[in-house]
Amino acid sequence: MKTFVIGDIHGRRAQLDALIDMLPRDTAEDTLIFLGDLIDRGPDAPGVVDRVMKLCRKDPVRIRCLRGNHEQMLLDFIREGAGLWLTHVTGGDQTFEQYTGNPLVIESVRDIENSRQSINDSVPPEHIAFFDSLPLFYEDAYAFYVHAGLELGKHPEETDARFLLWARDPEFFKNYRGKPCIFGHTPTTFLPFLGRVGRHGIYMSHSAVGIDTGYNYNSPLSCLSLPDFTLYQTFADGHSAMYHITSFVPEELRSMQKIAEMPAADNVAKTLDI
Repeated sequence: MKTFVIGDIHGRRAQLDALIDMLPRDTAEDTLIFLGDLIDRGPDAPGVVDRVMKLCRKDPVRIRCLRGNHEQMLLDFIREGAGLWLTHVTGGDQTFEQYTGNPLVIESVRDIENSRQSINDSVPPEHIAFFDSLPLFYEDAYAFYVHAGLELGKHPEETDARFLLWARDPEFFKNYRGKPCIFGHTPTTFLPFLGRVGRHGIYMSHSAVGIDTGYNYNSPLSCLSLPDFTLYQTFADGHSAMYHITSFVPEELRSMQKIAEMPAADNVAKTLDI
């Protein structure tokens, strides 16, 4: 049995479709996990949400999607009027236009409320329900899977929900040595250099593995297969790449391959109130 983990997608539907098509996944045995941030920045956020939602519905046992901070920002804007999602740096303006068919224009307080009503009316209710249903972590025999990171010394169940969604903790990146943890959220180009050497864009340090390989035109969308550490990547120009990572793999992660020979443990997914 393998687990395939896909990093932050950010509206890149064509790259997602190509990536899923290239995975040698046994649908009867292997698990597929999305680390969240389906929306914002890319050209087709609604299409990404629709594809992932339908995959999860078709096989809710073996296909799981986590909630990312971008899904949380959208929910917070719709329900509370929290304006962070509207800032250009988040890419929410692109998702707004993709769902509503109109550009986001904010020139007054009234525009914020009108935009909130417009996106609330335009996002399909099933997409909102899907975002609400997404857990903040998943666990299987190989690893923990979270969007952003873990508090050192804590199980994901004990970690604050905002930390799971938002954290960029240097201590976690450099010094986490617990059960392997696969995370996204922070593009790997911003993670410590030594964890990126020889790893084709992903990050490995002790037990922490980052697979958000960015979201600009030249950035690959990445999927890591466990326990074999095969990396699958697709690019905006249509080409793809595959690597079997054997060099510079920390010992804490090499031990994962031994787990593959043991009986499978119960898998856990959990939604936390935030």
